[in-house]
Amino acid sequence: MQKIETTIVDGKALAQDIRQRIAGEVANLTCTGRRKPKLVVVLVGSNPASLSYIKGKQRACMSVGFDSEEILLPENISQEKLLAEIVRLNQDACSDGILVQLPLPTHLCPNRVAQAIDPVKDVDGLHPQNAGALLLGIPGHRACTPLGILEILDRHHVPMEGAHAVVLGRSNIVGKPVAQLLLERNATVTICHSRTKNLPAVTREADILVAAVGRARMVKADWVKPGAAVIDVGVNVIDDKLVGDVDFEALHGIAKILTPPKGGVGPMTITMLLHNTLNAYKIREGL
Repeated sequence: MQKIETTIVDGKALAQDIRQRIAGEVANLTCTGRRKPKLVVVLVGSNPASLSYIKGKQRACMSVGFDSEEILLPENISQEKLLAEIVRLNQDACSDGILVQLPLPTHLCPNRVAQAIDPVKDVDGLHPQNAGALLLGIPGHRACTPLGILEILDRHHVPMEGAHAVVLGRSNIVGKPVAQLLLERNATVTICHSRTKNLPAVTREADILVAAVGRARMVKADWVKPGAAVIDVGVNVIDDKLVGDVDFEALHGIAKILTPPKGGVGPMTITMLLHNTLNAYKIREGL
């Protein structure tokens, strides 16, 4: 089999291009005397990984001229008190986007939290109104990682219309919304999960393969069609090393487009969060 020249996606560079555009738009808005867009991130507990994510989002906001606020709540907070805090933020005239960092402690219901956020401020795209808008193809916030995936495919000129896209994973955050976004672009989409029979045979049919199952190096070289675009959303740690859901090294020479476990999809997710926050700001400002 002839080896394919594999292009490794530089998510950091792509994200930087988009952030420069956002920063320019914010500068144009604020120079007329308008306030800055503002993102509020709520963290329950002190999970080190979540704290690191929040710091990354704070730096991203600063880089494009946004205001940001981090609200740290105790791990044992009740559901009612957390919902009351969200109601307060919904009513805050200066807050445009609200993000509640996941995962939450087990005694809290993430669905109730998502439903409590004002849909206009739901920059994660998880409120049922926004999820329903995606299904119906009408305006609303889209989940950040799926938006970032489509941006990667577009920037690398990966044809979606008529392509067979296979999505590994059916989460509300990645799997389901990215499948719907690919359908909107006229791809034929197959969603796979833990009970899919003969999974490697299904993935080998994919022109576009999105892996979002949370199983380290699950996708092997013989699971992938030569020349496919492979988007790895997985974040797994093995022996203190970050690895994805695909066997990254083994796919060199097989995949046409391949995202690395670090610096691939991750920077795009945060950048699409900025994109959604700016859109929420424009809606609230009547722009």
